[in-house]
Amino acid sequence: MNVAVIGTGYVGLVSGSCLAELGHHVTCVDTDAEKVERLKNGIMPIFEPGLEELVKRNEASGRLRFTTEYAEAVPTADVVSIAVGTPSAPDGSADLSFVYAAAEQIARHLQSYTVIADKSTVPVGTSEEVTEVIGAIYSGEFDVVSNPEILREGHAITDFMNPTRIIIGANNKRASEIMLKLYAFLDCPKLVMSPRSAELTKYAANAFLATKISYINEIAHLAEELGADVEEVASGIGADPRIGRDFLRAGLGWGGSCFPKDVRAILHTASTVQQEMPIVRAAIEMNARAKTRVVERLENALGSFQDKNISLLGLSFKNNTDDTRESAAIEIMKRMAEKGARVRAYDPEAKIQEETLFEIFERALDPYAAAQDADALVIATEWDEFRSLDLARLKTLMKGDVVMDARNLLQPEEAQKIGFRYFRIGRA
Repeated sequence: MNVAVIGTGYVGLVSGSCLAELGHHVTCVDTDAEKVERLKNGIMPIFEPGLEELVKRNEASGRLRFTTEYAEAVPTADVVSIAVGTPSAPDGSADLSFVYAAAEQIARHLQSYTVIADKSTVPVGTSEEVTEVIGAIYSGEFDVVSNPEILREGHAITDFMNPTRIIIGANNKRASEIMLKLYAFLDCPKLVMSPRSAELTKYAANAFLATKISYINEIAHLAEELGADVEEVASGIGADPRIGRDFLRAGLGWGGSCFPKDVRAILHTASTVQQEMPIVRAAIEMNARAKTRVVERLENALGSFQDKNISLLGLSFKNNTDDTRESAAIEIMKRMAEKGARVRAYDPEAKIQEETLFEIFERALDPYAAAQDADALVIATEWDEFRSLDLARLKTLMKGDVVMDARNLLQPEEAQKIGFRYFRIGRA
């Protein structure tokens, strides 16, 4: 099949590359000419394991192309996938301006029946709005479906090629059958439902997972006060198949490009129909408290942040990604700096989007450079390399003896034996 993917951000680039890998002929469209040129030269705009090799292989095969021109992608496409950003607006709603702009351009280049798939995470009713936008310009046949992405940063290629399910929100069999053909080579349940149900499914899933993380962090704080170990508790409750083990790792809370904006968006959507969502609101409150508690525990251990040197290991919101959007690591760094700390940070991949952040921290080339003369060391992102840190070497480099393991990566007994005052999440 011929596929046009609008947008070469995280979702668009991964989805387009994977569809090409499945044998489809994919043209990715982006209005950023510099990004398109870099992609043509094999330079990735994001870090995602395996993505560079996937893009280069499919470009070389002729199944994957990049362009700035809708005219080179849309007219011959069987499916046009909209994969542009939907950032949070000030009121918490999703900003759909990029979606509408893409829909207008698609409409101007349609020539025959085409399925337009909303891949971006969008509010309930967006497929109807996109239909109106396109219909106001193009008088021919087309359908708009909802096809929300279900990708985890750091595991996106595996998630796309081995999905747990595919969601297709379509109003008629013609559109749904084309989407089923698009994913025919993927062996998983393919759930066809109404567009509104598909749109709500994505928000509901992310809100549920965010709530599950907030819940285990709440249990972690209780465990710290009661002398229990949250990892043992998580193992015990996760063994229950009704609960499951995933998303039961206590830590700094959730962040990134999806959970925060999607949770805010579902709350805003609920408010438009006069519905309260107290559980989701509580999840947001607990997520904020998870970061506050780490900062407070570290401040108590140090006595004060004023003029203290803090080594921060990790800046991205999770491992295996360079994404720092709404990163908990950066949030606690800001709070420590506001309290007078000097922060030196290391992350193997993180891209810093806020230029002003460089005013409050120094970036180190490796964990040991970050730890030089530090009064305390904080592990804020669960990069695998932090699991095997040379603790004895760190002890000789640091001025102080405090380690705050906010991702529970280290062995407590080993850290304490070396002489660290070791603190972790969910254990006194």
